[in-house]
Amino acid sequence: MSEPLLRLEGVFTDIEQYHILQGVDVAVPAGEVTMLLGRNGAGKTTTLRTIMGLWRARQGRILLDGRDIAALPTPVIARAGVALVPENMGVFSDLSVEENMVLAAVSGPLDRARLDWIFSVFPPLKTFWKLPAGNLSGGQKQMLSVARAVCEERKLYLIDEPSKGLAPAIVGTLVKALKDLKAAGATILLVEQNFSMARALGDHVAVMDDGRIVWTGAMATLAADPALQEKLMGLSMEGGHG
Repeated sequence: MSEPLLRLEGVFTDIEQYHILQGVDVAVPAGEVTMLLGRNGAGKTTTLRTIMGLWRARQGRILLDGRDIAALPTPVIARAGVALVPENMGVFSDLSVEENMVLAAVSGPLDRARLDWIFSVFPPLKTFWKLPAGNLSGGQKQMLSVARAVCEERKLYLIDEPSKGLAPAIVGTLVKALKDLKAAGATILLVEQNFSMARALGDHVAVMDDGRIVWTGAMATLAADPALQEKLMGLSMEGGHG
């Protein structure tokens, strides 16, 4: 395991009267894919949003390359090289696909070679380049959401349930794109309910329940142990909030 690029130490986050994160400790190694798994309401989305500064940690440290970013505003965290693909996609429907992409490029004009790679893995984005993003199907909007995050090289990609509600063929396209990103040395923290997608992409796993990390280890260990999967992923059948 390489050195962690990101480390959360004792992170607590409250949303209104709810104590959602209750002492989260997790390390995200550089250049690898860490899966954040667990039942609905366990705190996975809250963890990503807290890292991004969209929700503020009440307590604890969030270290990016050793620098505590827990109190920084979201735009500063973005400029430090962190990109979030939100669960709701966050696409601007009235803007063209091109305009959505240009807005996402924080460091300057879009890189032509990187754009060619994006078009190769997500061909519909080239087809609809000049058209409003609202014309895209749900799967194509998810492609655009991922493309916006990866339009330039970032230190860390936070990706929240990219396969949710998508047809298997689209999920396969997303897996290929994320494998390409991983092969290029990207550091990714990925929330995903689709275990086959998690198994295909993940190097490491952190499993959440009730606002805490309850298991960490290698994806290969979890993938090879059905009893452990049942024990941990069976949590996904329970209810909850967050």
